[in-house]
Amino acid sequence: MKKIFKQAILGSVVLFGLTGCIQEAERMDGIVTEDQVADAPGIFDKFVNGLTADLVGSFKFGSSYPWDYGYPSFFLAHDVMGQDVVVESDGDWYSPWYSCGVGLGPHYLYCQVPMTYFYGWVNDCNKVISMYKSSPDEEKKSGVGIAYAMRAMYYMDIAQIWGTLPYAADKNAPTAPIRSDENATTKHVARATNEEMFNFILSDLDNAERFIEGYTRENVYTPDLSVVYGLKARAYLLMENWEKAEYYAKMAQSGYTMMSEEEYLSRTNGFNTPTSSWMFGLTFMDTHDNITANDGDCSWGSQMILEVLNSEMGYAANYGMPKRIDAHLYSTIPATDFRRKLFTDFALDEMDDPAAIIAELAKQSDVPEQIYVSMAELSDSKKIGGVSLKFRPKNGEHQNQYKAWTVSVPMMRVEEMKLIEIEAAGMQDEARGIQLLEEFAKTRDPQYVYGKHKSDAYYNYSTGGFRNEVWWQRRVELWGEGFSMYDIKRLQKGIIRSYAGTNHVEGYRWNVEQTPQWMVHCFVQTESNYNNLLVNNPTPVYTEPDSPEFIWPVVE
Repeated sequence: MKKIFKQAILGSVVLFGLTGCIQEAERMDGIVTEDQVADAPGIFDKFVNGLTADLVGSFKFGSSYPWDYGYPSFFLAHDVMGQDVVVESDGDWYSPWYSCGVGLGPHYLYCQVPMTYFYGWVNDCNKVISMYKSSPDEEKKSGVGIAYAMRAMYYMDIAQIWGTLPYAADKNAPTAPIRSDENATTKHVARATNEEMFNFILSDLDNAERFIEGYTRENVYTPDLSVVYGLKARAYLLMENWEKAEYYAKMAQSGYTMMSEEEYLSRTNGFNTPTSSWMFGLTFMDTHDNITANDGDCSWGSQMILEVLNSEMGYAANYGMPKRIDAHLYSTIPATDFRRKLFTDFALDEMDDPAAIIAELAKQSDVPEQIYVSMAELSDSKKIGGVSLKFRPKNGEHQNQYKAWTVSVPMMRVEEMKLIEIEAAGMQDEARGIQLLEEFAKTRDPQYVYGKHKSDAYYNYSTGGFRNEVWWQRRVELWGEGFSMYDIKRLQKGIIRSYAGTNHVEGYRWNVEQTPQWMVHCFVQTESNYNNLLVNNPTPVYTEPDSPEFIWPVVE
C-alpha cells in the first residue's frame, strides 16, 4: 500500500467519518445453520482449524485499511490509547485510537472494528461447540476443547474492551452481551455484569480443561492445556482471586523457560519466531491476503518492523510511521537492563554527526543506515530515539517484505505467567512477592534493586508500591504485546503524556488522573438499534488542549 492511500485520512478526528460508517456494520449475533452443523466428513476438523487460522490472514473491512489484519492489530489499537506506545503523528493509521475522540463513537467505523472481529470469532467457536453437542464423540473432544478455550479468551477481551469497571472494583458493572451457542438467534440480549461474564468465562475454561486434557498439539499456534491454565490465571488475576491466580499461573509455566538475553535481542529471530517461552502465538503466512495484497502493508510487520530496505513498502520502515516507546518509560529502564536495548536511545537526537549516529545504531541493527534514513529523513518528527527494534524481520530478511513480514507474534508467554504469579503471591504475602519479583527482574537486570519503580510517580497509584513495581515490569516486559490498556483499566490508573521531554504528539499530550473514559469502548449504533436491551457506553470526548507538564517526583 502506497502513501497515497494513507493520505486519504490524514488530519484530525473530524475526518474519521470519511473512512467508513455504520452502513458497514455487522450485528454481533450469529446463527448456526443446519448445514453448518451437519456431520459431513471432515467438516468438524475444518471448523476447528479455522478457529486459530482466522486470527490473521484475511480482511474484514478491505485492504484499504492497514489496521485490518486480525488479532495483533488490537495490541496496537489498545496500547496507543494509553501512554507507553507513541504514534508518530495524527496521520498515523492508529491515530483514531491514540487521539481518543468522537471517531471512536457509535456512528463510526472504528467502533465497528472490534465488534466485527471479536463477535465473529465468538460465532466461529459457537459453531464448533454446536457441532459437538449435536454429535459428540471421542475424536471431537480436543476440537471442542479448543473452541471453549478460544471463546473464553475472546470474552475476556470483550469484557475488558466494553466493561465500564474492572471486576474487582464492581462485580455488578456492565460488560457486553454474551452470545453463546445457546442464544445465537436471540434478538435482545442485555449486557452481562462482570460476575455473569466471568462465570461464563470460567465455565468455558473448565470445559476446555476437561476436553483438551491429554491433547498434544503440533505447535504453539493452537491452545493446549497450558494455555487453558494461562487463561485461567488471567481471569483470576482480573477477579483478584489471588490464590487461584497464583495456582494457575504456576501450573501454566510447566515445560517453558524464560527468554534469554540472546533470544530477546536476536537480530534474526527476535520476537518473530516462537521460543521456549512462547505458550501461544499466531503466524502470518506468505499465502495470506494480509501479506500478498497491497504490498503486504496491511500487516503487523508493516506497522512494527523497521529493518526492511524496500523504500516502497512498510509504514514503520519506509513511510515514516514507527511506533515509539514513551520517553519517560524509557528513561526509567536502567542501562544494566538488557530490555533497554530493544529501543534506540533518545540521546541520539542530541548528536549532530550522521556517521556517529549510524555507528551507534549499528550496535543494535544490521541496517543502521536504513533506520537513520527512515527516522531522520522520512518520519514527521525527524527523531531517531525511542523507536522499537523488538520485532525483527523474519530470518534477518531486509529486502523482501513478503518474506520479512511472514512472522509469528506471541499471544501468551511464560514471562506473563511469572508476573501474574508474582503479583498474586505478593498480594497474599508481600515479602514472598518481593522475593519472586527480584528473582524475575534480575534475569533482565542483574543490578535490579526493588523499590525503584514503586513511588507515587504516576496518577492514581492507589494500588500501592508493590503492585506498581510489578506493573512497571509488565509495561517493559510486555511492551507492544497488547496489555497496556487492559492493565490501566484493571489497576484503575490514569495516564501521563505531558511532561518535560515528552515524545507524545502535540495536541494529544493529556494527563488524566483516573482511568480515561475513552478506554471504555462504545457499541456500534446499529447494534443498539437492533438489540433493545443494549445500553451503550458514552461517546469518547475529544480532550483539549494539552495538559500542563507533569513534574515527576524524585525517586530516592
